[in-house]
Amino acid sequence: MQNLTGKVIKSVGGFFHVEVPDSGILLCAARGLFRLQNISPSAGDHVTVEIKDGASVITNVLPRKNHIVRPPLSNLDAAVIVVSTTEPNPNLLILDKLIAIFESKEIEPVPLFTKTDKKQDELKGIYEKAGFTVFSVSNESGAGIERLREYLLLGGKTSAFIGNTGVGKSSTLNSLFPELGLETAEISKKLGRGRHTTRQVELYGLCAPNEKSAPSEKSYIADTPGFSTVEAAKYGKLAAANVALCFREFVPFLDKCKFAGCRHIKEEGCGVIAAKERGEITVSRFESYVKIFEEAWREERNFK
Repeated sequence: MQNLTGKVIKSVGGFFHVEVPDSGILLCAARGLFRLQNISPSAGDHVTVEIKDGASVITNVLPRKNHIVRPPLSNLDAAVIVVSTTEPNPNLLILDKLIAIFESKEIEPVPLFTKTDKKQDELKGIYEKAGFTVFSVSNESGAGIERLREYLLLGGKTSAFIGNTGVGKSSTLNSLFPELGLETAEISKKLGRGRHTTRQVELYGLCAPNEKSAPSEKSYIADTPGFSTVEAAKYGKLAAANVALCFREFVPFLDKCKFAGCRHIKEEGCGVIAAKERGEITVSRFESYVKIFEEAWREERNFK
């Protein structure tokens, strides 16, 4: 009997592909006890594997630093939120909601604007001002691709590409790492397979060109299934009291309010509103905050 530790990179049909240093990728079943405990290994999980009589079984899921239920992903360092400048047009409320959700899970949100060859990116400055690392790319010209590639490869991070259907997630990944050969919407349309080109969550190991990374330094990227606008909430929900904390540019002003319990909506003497009026917080981000807060507040009241 042999016990090993590895990283789940894909699950298919109840079996799990686990990458184990010096042993390659093992096809594993999961211990039956997991079902009784309502635990299911996810891509990104660190697990222990028992090999006995030629069979590989996941015996334990190690503690997670974060987890997304749908799509199932664990231990993310960065969520690259892909937004097209056009076709489809950007929805800043959805972008800001996803950013807030990932902030609450301590996953670094990274806005990525695509299709800049079709329309100039006018949004990058909003999110740089808010304190995010922001990227703009054109898959046609290759502009911005190298800078994004360097970011994804730096420091052995695990990242996920997340965004609406049709924004160019798979196309951008193919521009970054052609060896992945991911199916794009254009190819899918020719084959008559519909628009949702990514059907499962899989982690792809990344290496810089002509380099081989040590296991501890290896970076990973996940291409996740696209979603419609109404499905953004599947990544998580926010408590109304915590929404302001998930807007990082609000934080320096939260203790500047005149009254305790300020909701930062329209209250007199609100430090956040004052910062917005001074131009230190952008109007679009503030408007998103108000809508996200009010939505969370209504849901909590209805639940009670």
